[in-house]
Amino acid sequence: MFQNFAVTTDPKNGPPRLAALRQTMRENDVTAYLVPRADAYQGEYVAPCDERLAWLTGFTGSAGFAAITMDTAGVFIDGRYRLQVRNQISLSDFSPVNWPETKLSNWLGSTLPQGGRVGFDPWLHTEKEIAELTATLSTQQITMVPLDNLIDKIWQDRPAPPKGKAIAYPIDMAGESHASKRQRIAETLRLSGQDHAVITLPDSLAWLLNIRGTDIPRNPVMHGFAIIDAMGKVALFADPDKLIDVIDHFDPEIKCQDIAQFPEALRMLEGTVRVDSSSAPVAVFDAISANIVRADDPVVLPKAKKNATEIANTTAAHIRDGAVMAEFLCWLDETAPQGRLTEIDVVKKLEGLRSATGKLRDISFETICGSGPHGAIVHYRVTEDTNRVITPGELLLVDSGGQYLDGTTDITRTISTGTVNVEQKKAFTLVLKGMIALSLARWPSGLAGRDLDALARTPLWAAGMDYDHGTGHGVGVYLCVHEGPARISKVSDVPLEPGMILSNEPGYYRTGAFGIRIENLVVIKNAESVKDGDDRAMLDFETITLAPIDRRLIDMDLLTKAELVWLDTYHAKVAETLMPLVNAKTQKWLIEVTSSLGSR
Repeated sequence: MFQNFAVTTDPKNGPPRLAALRQTMRENDVTAYLVPRADAYQGEYVAPCDERLAWLTGFTGSAGFAAITMDTAGVFIDGRYRLQVRNQISLSDFSPVNWPETKLSNWLGSTLPQGGRVGFDPWLHTEKEIAELTATLSTQQITMVPLDNLIDKIWQDRPAPPKGKAIAYPIDMAGESHASKRQRIAETLRLSGQDHAVITLPDSLAWLLNIRGTDIPRNPVMHGFAIIDAMGKVALFADPDKLIDVIDHFDPEIKCQDIAQFPEALRMLEGTVRVDSSSAPVAVFDAISANIVRADDPVVLPKAKKNATEIANTTAAHIRDGAVMAEFLCWLDETAPQGRLTEIDVVKKLEGLRSATGKLRDISFETICGSGPHGAIVHYRVTEDTNRVITPGELLLVDSGGQYLDGTTDITRTISTGTVNVEQKKAFTLVLKGMIALSLARWPSGLAGRDLDALARTPLWAAGMDYDHGTGHGVGVYLCVHEGPARISKVSDVPLEPGMILSNEPGYYRTGAFGIRIENLVVIKNAESVKDGDDRAMLDFETITLAPIDRRLIDMDLLTKAELVWLDTYHAKVAETLMPLVNAKTQKWLIEVTSSLGSR
């Protein structure tokens, strides 16, 4: 299996490691030290050698950081991890800090009232992050101090960096050659009067050069850096062993160099250099003596706007995955009410069905399978220690996905395992209403994710409820399951554009009782004109995730006619598309769970 269930951290390790770090801080004359989740490539997921936050604190979430002083150790987590963190850290030594509600600058200012020196690794923090901290903290006589990584000094058995080999991503999957992509990016640079751009994000590198990698579990990317010039020539910096299988894929305009040469190459740049201050490490800026223009990574937006080939391919992947989900849900409906299944049993079954397609390259993230109270832990990962039997009648939340060569899937279904109560039905229906509202959204071109986010929350808000995570994130095509720059959230100001793939996943979580989330992936497209409407560009969504939604959890009295029509129409498409792809038993089940509710 791709997923394992081992317990990877122990809260007991935290105190001695914290003491060792504080001793190293004294030796380096700093009164505070920052330990981010990030690596030098600023990816969401990191290699084992970069799991410094987990090693120190025990917290294994995909977002967060720690700020360590001589007296206090704060672990900063957002709403997804506030239950999880308390189970993973030593609460007598580390203190959870609600972030972003509490800003790091404010926390440091109150924790170091007499001023101090805050150490950080310049390869692990973006320039924007450090510049903002420096500006704020300087008024309080607090100084930011770049240092060699202090965790690495005390992490005795730190794993070696990954050496996974890169592969060429075929043109029939990419839909555009890397030569064409490089020329598009080069034109952007020329029009902006820029001579070079530094590329540090692994998925930007993968898209630009039509390669994929195996350096990071779940995300098919290779660690490396690149510099592209205004003529489309690329200097690629990576471990040479990783590039053995892609040398013939490149052309003479792509020059490969050892990653150790990257800092010197930065120092040698002349002219105007484009660097993204929100994703490139401080160390990159420090190495460049040429004129720096701070602007978005020029690859991020083109990558997010999928071409017709990518959309067709990922649609096919989602149909294949939908058939897997149908067989899985059919099996679950038959088996779960017997009261013998554990969370691990469910995860193994689902991954086994995906593997049986013969197309699965990896799972797209660790499957979240939370039964009963575990469902309230937004990013719950079942382990051998936390594994529990699924009690008939409780809700089961399963959030999963697959990495296929033709697409990346991400789907959540909340499933009844028996008779559920009125409270659970009401909450599920309100979440569903929000998901349908977003599915049906139609909006003027130019709006951003923050302009749509409230559509998914309004039914919950009306009932005095909400959820503490974004409503949707970007998704790559055989790339990262969490992809920028666009998302659906209260804070996203990136305009939504045709071709972007986003998740639609409102939820609701009752601590100690249950969790609910319903997730489909959607593609943004140009909306058809409406009779008597304004002559203006409008956008809408096309749903590409196909799997039944558990209607046993719906309070039908809470749905409007339009919502019932959407549900019936969606289920009709699910049945029509998946029926030829599933076994006879699943076909019979599929007919039953997608039959019309009489909305027409």
